Amino acid sequence: MSGKRSRLSADEIRSKLASLPSWSIAAEKLHREYRFASFVEAFGFMTSAALVAESMNHHPEWFNVYSTVRVDLSTHDAGGITQMDFDLAEKMEAIAARLVRG
Repeated sequence: MSGKRSRLSADEIRSKLASLPSWSIAAEKLHREYRFASFVEAFGFMTSAALVAESMNHHPEWFNVYSTVRVDLSTHDAGGITQMDFDLAEKMEAIAARLVRG
């Protein structure tokens, strides 16, 4: 697991962002803003994502107002963005896709 918690270089981050086009870097964190149809959908997303994050022992910084969820990911003990952040981002994308299609 230590490799997943090693800080990625700027080139590695740029390369990995290519597979997550809705994500960006903001304040040295992996950043994404989700917009859902309602508060209930936004809260459902957060609940599902929280269960995944807990199972990974990797918790997001996030903020919710009505149908919007802003997410920032960084591995604090590594001092920056790691593979764990990208893994959680990919899982969040899958959760959001299920909610939008559902």
